[in-house]
Amino acid sequence: MNPVDAAGQHGQSPWTCPFCSLLCDTFGVEIGPPGTPLALTGSECPRARSALATFAGAAGAERPRVDGRDCDLDDAISAAASLLAASRQPLFGGLGTDVAGARALYALACETGAICDPARGAALMHGLRALQDRGGFSTTLAEARTRADLIVCMTGEPTQRYPEFFRRCAVQEPEDARIAMLPPCGDLFDTVALLAALVAGRVPAEDERVPAELAALSARLHSARYAVLVYEPGRLPTHGALIIEAIQRIVATLNRSTRAASLALGGDDGAATVNQVFAWLSGLPLRSRAGPAGLEHEPLCFDAERLLADGAVDALLWVSSFGQEPAPPPTKLPCIVLGHPRMREAKAPAHGRVFIPVSTPGIGSGGHLFRTDGSVLLPLRPLYDDGLPGVSEVARRLTQAVQALRPGVAA
Repeated sequence: MNPVDAAGQHGQSPWTCPFCSLLCDTFGVEIGPPGTPLALTGSECPRARSALATFAGAAGAERPRVDGRDCDLDDAISAAASLLAASRQPLFGGLGTDVAGARALYALACETGAICDPARGAALMHGLRALQDRGGFSTTLAEARTRADLIVCMTGEPTQRYPEFFRRCAVQEPEDARIAMLPPCGDLFDTVALLAALVAGRVPAEDERVPAELAALSARLHSARYAVLVYEPGRLPTHGALIIEAIQRIVATLNRSTRAASLALGGDDGAATVNQVFAWLSGLPLRSRAGPAGLEHEPLCFDAERLLADGAVDALLWVSSFGQEPAPPPTKLPCIVLGHPRMREAKAPAHGRVFIPVSTPGIGSGGHLFRTDGSVLLPLRPLYDDGLPGVSEVARRLTQAVQALRPGVAA
């Protein structure tokens, strides 16, 4: 066994887990003989364990495929470029990659006029729309760990999707005195709105219509020295931006007399990172395109599910370098997948499909990702060389190949 741990023992560099947006960097990985799944050490995190089990600890023999037939990388690049060059309106979805991959995808999107929307883009848009409309107060994991004396989970216990969250906040169990759960009082819209009214003093706590648990939570928020309201955009219903705006109203009210902030848990599979990169490069977040009218941002119209359902796009480029999920949606459109090697096994129409296996940042190659709190960019160090190209290399080659196919552009 070859252990790779966060202390850098055995001559290895520290490892950062890329499989959720907490980006934990205190775990270790055991690399067994070739063909043996990687094993997590130092944690029982089910997300990390499950993800590591899909990697075999050695360079594989995975090959690209075009129309269901194996080929070399050059042929796959050529076929994918032909599909993109022929497309009048491509859609780039999934977007599971790191900073370098996002930069290269942005250049390819500009070259092809593609609309870009990540997997689970609706969750990302909840937070973006609330920020665009109202602004907000946010904090970091380090602040929550060292300063918060009250952490309120607004969308339920976060350990299902973020198993290490409480440990990252120096909390051993949900029953810790620092942790409070938002008590359900009707649907989430009603509950958060009523709590906002209580905190602002618009509804008296003695009102018989106010549940005692919610009145008690309002009092705890006012007495806390530093309260953090934690929520998961991915668990919010349709129009979840309204709930986030109400959370931000609670935080703003508390900051008049004490200290409070919000902390969103989301942006997995590279979504938060790609959004940051696109915003640097264009001034606009995802669900944007460089089209005939210049840069356009349409958070409702450029929803990938809507575009596919309405037949508003004619080609799909799907990127998923961190795992087999999220998988591309079923479609009869020409489809290019830059994905985890095991996605090669996915059942899909062979005609008009290109599959290119790509390296996973933090496993077979290096990279960088933004953490969920948006303020920390962490390096991802490889565990071994998987022999696969990264998303950035493939996207750069696709951009060059598409340019060579354009009329008036020299090869």
